[in-house]
Amino acid sequence: MIYQQTLGNKATFSGIGLHTGKLITLTLRPADPGTGIVFHRVDLSPAVSIEARSANVVNTRLSTTIGRGEVSVSTIEHLMAALYGCGIDNAHVDINGPEVPIMDGSAAPFVTAITKAGIKESKKPRKFLVVKKPVSVVEGDKKASIIPSRHYKISFDMQFAHPAVKSQSKSLLFSQNSFVDDFASARTFGFLAEVEMMKSHGLALGGSLENAVVIGDNGVINPEGLRFQDEFVRHKILDSVGDYSLCGHRLIGHVKAAKSGHDLNHKLVTELLKRPDCYTLIEFTPQAFNAPFNLALPELSWLEA
Repeated sequence: MIYQQTLGNKATFSGIGLHTGKLITLTLRPADPGTGIVFHRVDLSPAVSIEARSANVVNTRLSTTIGRGEVSVSTIEHLMAALYGCGIDNAHVDINGPEVPIMDGSAAPFVTAITKAGIKESKKPRKFLVVKKPVSVVEGDKKASIIPSRHYKISFDMQFAHPAVKSQSKSLLFSQNSFVDDFASARTFGFLAEVEMMKSHGLALGGSLENAVVIGDNGVINPEGLRFQDEFVRHKILDSVGDYSLCGHRLIGHVKAAKSGHDLNHKLVTELLKRPDCYTLIEFTPQAFNAPFNLALPELSWLEA
């Protein structure tokens, strides 16, 4: 996993945008090493390209939106999580509308299609962003921080004043298998009263029981129930994988979050990137990557397990 990867073939999706309610078609295409993930609004003439980077985030209300000038693409977090989770570093994303289709509310449909399209490895090494010093952002009772670690890990605590949700905690020690098997299929969720309010304000126009878990006064109203007993916190971690991928590199650090969402996720990435004393960028050789971490890279011996 030390070399950059792209898709082996194209993958195309069509579906409804969660908030716009518009039918959107999206195609993933292979890209050269060093390209990163680039969205192209092909419904415009000329097409407008937007790199999926933290610096291009223009809105974090209810989803993560990137933009360039007056043009934007929203709800990118599930697709970004799927690309990161499948090990895709470089891809072109052709999209004919302003929002990534919500599919079933999770990253699983994207993961399935990416897996089917195949993965092509390059000979160009990845750059890993290794956290050296803790960085935190706090807003009231919400907090997100990232600390040094030998691994990429996300620990999330969530609480809601609702008997069906209450408090849930979960950690992801990141690997492709752990993400795909245990988190990718966790769906987005919302409370019935809030969904009705959002629709009255022109939001969640494409939301339904087909693409979200909806929680009523007495619990989940989806007839099929939950995919996991703790599906809510698993989805929060899925969102986090997508949001933190906008740092532009593979991460090595431990994210600890409490009641965090897209806005705080983005603020943590922004705070980390503007403090170069808190991280270092590393390209691993095959020998170093497979050797004991602190022996192969003595300059990183400060990392804790």
